[in-house]
Amino acid sequence: MRIISGKYKAKIINSPKTTKTRPTLDRVKEAEFSIIEKYIHEANVLDLFSGTGNLGIEAISRGAKFAWLNDRESVCISTIISNVELTNCKNYVKITRKDYAKCLQQIKKENIDFDVVFLDPPYDSDYAECTLKFISDTKTILSKDGIIIYETDKNFISKLKKKNIDIFNKFENLQCIDTRNYGNVVLCMYKWRY
Repeated sequence: MRIISGKYKAKIINSPKTTKTRPTLDRVKEAEFSIIEKYIHEANVLDLFSGTGNLGIEAISRGAKFAWLNDRESVCISTIISNVELTNCKNYVKITRKDYAKCLQQIKKENIDFDVVFLDPPYDSDYAECTLKFISDTKTILSKDGIIIYETDKNFISKLKKKNIDIFNKFENLQCIDTRNYGNVVLCMYKWRY
């Protein structure tokens, strides 16, 4: 796994030796960052299910000013710390080891808004749905012109459809502005509904 572009370009970063993470593939990450390029410069970034720190560090490499990297697994936190040290970006990041819901509560309490929010939870979980609902209901976390990028897979989207759950239009204050498919991976982009 590597940083694709920016000041840390081509830097190889670590993956944890666990099946609990599924780092974003380079080709998907490259596509993802080309979509959100205009949001990155001087951005505050939240990588809520950080795993390796890959997305947050890529954002810093491309000009984001701050990345909050969160994961609940200790093996992931160790990997994130080592990758932050490898890229020497510790002055630009905050690392927390929390359940995602507790992290959201902390962010709300600290009254921080993010220009870019990465949601890359386990595909078979409702964590992203719960996060999107929290952001929509509380009208916090996401800046006025910010964007949320939710990575999932086609199988999970199919399961939701069978349960009559429309993840794209479910949230009162957030709208899905775009979806992109990359093989089995689906990227869903959300913004505030005005």
